[in-house]
Amino acid sequence: MLTGFKDFILRGNVVDLAVAVVIGTAFATIVSAFTSGIIQPLINVIGSPEAGGLRVQLVPGNDGTVVDFSAVITAAINFLIVAAVVYFVIVLPLNKLKERRTRGEEPGPAEPTDVELLAEIRDLLRARER
Repeated sequence: MLTGFKDFILRGNVVDLAVAVVIGTAFATIVSAFTSGIIQPLINVIGSPEAGGLRVQLVPGNDGTVVDFSAVITAAINFLIVAAVVYFVIVLPLNKLKERRTRGEEPGPAEPTDVELLAEIRDLLRARER
């Protein structure tokens, strides 16, 4: 049971996924800082000074009834920036690589030979008998 878990963890896909999550989180933090520090103040210029930007207070004197449109617009811009970077840095290059492989310009991963497959089956059967 632990051997299977160890094999799963040490497989390249899991490690790559963990690195991608960490890098993605760090990048999202940078984009959030950019949009809240630069974009949101620019959007707030549109709103009135007494409302504090692009905001509407539904009940005067009650801060819990403020609708902040600039925060929603900033979040949408944040999402679009992250989605664009993911598309142009990850999805587009992988699709190009996939196209090359289907056209035969770039070799795909090498297939194991019959001897290698038989040796792997033998090793698995031996491990199962123990």
